[in-house]
Formats: sequence, C-alpha cells, structure tokens
Amino acid sequence: MRSYRGMSPLTTATVAVVDRMRVPVEEMSEEQRHEARAATYPTKPPFSWITGVVDPAVGITFGTAPARDGYEIPLRIYRPRAIRDAQTDVPVIVWFHGGGWVVGNVVNYDPICTQLAAEVGAVVVSVDYRLAPEHPSPTAVHDAVDATTWIAAQSDVLRADAHRMAVCGDSAGGHLAAVVAQVVHGSGADWIRHQALIYPATDLTMQSPSIDEHANAPILTKASIIAFRDLYAAGQDLTDPQLSPLFGDLVGLPPALIQTADLDPIRDDGIRYAAALRSAGVDVRHTNYLRVPHGFASFPGACAAGGQHRWELVNELRVHLT
Repeated sequence: MRSYRGMSPLTTATVAVVDRMRVPVEEMSEEQRHEARAATYPTKPPFSWITGVVDPAVGITFGTAPARDGYEIPLRIYRPRAIRDAQTDVPVIVWFHGGGWVVGNVVNYDPICTQLAAEVGAVVVSVDYRLAPEHPSPTAVHDAVDATTWIAAQSDVLRADAHRMAVCGDSAGGHLAAVVAQVVHGSGADWIRHQALIYPATDLTMQSPSIDEHANAPILTKASIIAFRDLYAAGQDLTDPQLSPLFGDLVGLPPALIQTADLDPIRDDGIRYAAALRSAGVDVRHTNYLRVPHGFASFPGACAAGGQHRWELVNELRVHLT
C-alpha cells in the first residue's frame, strides 16, 4: 500500500492519479516498456497546469552526436528565439532525462528545458541516450559522456559558448550528470562549470536508509528501484563509480546543486552525495524539499515546492554560467 502521508492535499491527489495510471516497472512486459517510453504528456490545460507549459519563446530543433560505437545519439536542442543567430556568448546546459535508465523520453521534458533556456538565457541540449535492458550499463553513461564531449566542441554549430557548460538531470538523469562531471574532470577538461542534480541516484548498492524508510512511497518504491537497477546493471560491480558516483573521485569537481525530495526512497542518495562532495572540497548547495515525493520536478504545478525548486535551479545555473 502506498503511503501519501505528509503531502499537501493537491500533491496527494495528483500523485494518487499518477500512481493509478502507471504500471510499476517490475510488472512491465517488454511491450509495456516500449509504450511507456513513447508516451508523451498533453501540452495544453488542464494537464499543463500540473506539468508546466512549453515556453513558445524557445525554439526546438534536433541533431545527433556520434557515439563511440558508431551510433548516432539523438539530441533535442532548445534555443531562446530572442537570442540572435550571431550571438555566441550564451552558455550551454546539457540535460539528461529520468526514468531509471529504462523508460522516459526527451519530449516530456520540454517544459523544464524550455524554461531553463528562456530564464537562464542558454542553449539547452537534451540527450536521448539509449535505454536498458536492450542497452545495459555502461551504454547510457557512454552515450552521455560522448554526447557531452561532442557538444563541447560545437560552439560554432550551437552559436554558443559550449565551454561554459552545466550538466543537469533528474533521478537516473541526475546520476548520469554526476558521472559525466566525474569523467570529464578526470580527463583534464574544465569546461563543465556546474552540475545540477535533481533527486539523483548515486549509490546502486542501496545503502541509503531512506530506501527502507520510504519503501512504499508513491511514484518510486524500493521494489521499483531494485527492478530498475537489475534491468540496467545486473551482475555488474555496483561500487563502480560509473554505477555509483558516490564512490568516485570527487576532488576538484565543479560546483553542485543537489535537490532532494523528503518523501523519496533515494532522498539519502542525494544527501550523502552532497556531504561527500563537501568533504572533497566541492562547493555544494543542497536543498531537501519537504512534503514532496520522488518526481516532483515533473509536476511543479501540483506542489508548493514546484515554484521554489525551479527558481533555485534557474538561479544557481545563472550564477555559475553567466
């Protein structure tokens, strides 16, 4: 039985509807996984009152980045229309979507990506990395690193300063952003200026106490965490930093914003990662949002924290990029 305790009435009602509509990943057939990946949210009211609007002041185009195995990684590119074509001094934000490395798609992140593009004044590039179990670990990490590295070399194409970059993502996307920051720093490059991690998964060994504390939480349960992990990384060394960035070399990493949800089973993944980054001397801002579950960034209109979370995210990116 799901526990909605502690949430506001509007959040509870919204999350209850979402929970009734979704099929938990541990119960999904292969066909249902493909359907879930392809499903997109309506972009008009009343649905957009919950998920946020797609900002019409931002243009959306498409591209691809080469992966190390020859695959072309699809990219969804957002650029504020007010930025003139000749302008090249705007920063770049690379976005990785959530979905447990198994489901999710770039289209459903149009509201947050267009908001970041418009309010930060940046080109946002959302990476459509390959998903498990068809493409298990480390494919998603390789796609994320390869796409980010390619984007960093495309200032002329993007008409932006791609060496003034942030990596961002939620949940599994937050995990990928954290790993990319580590890999890029380990290569000696310094063009990632900031990492924004929204309820990131950082420890696939599942040692965070909140996993048991909120084992039956809405949106994400302990059973689903195990299923996502097994589909993505079965039989692999879960202490590998590319699976559990908490165990990576954190010294010298770019400043970080970490946002966690208090009613989230992986809340403590974010809390522990923030503490580890601080211990390594990294500048960290961590905010734990009360009365919200995992996934709250995807329904900002349904929780009191939605506006504050977006303001904080935009403001931190502005500070570090502009």
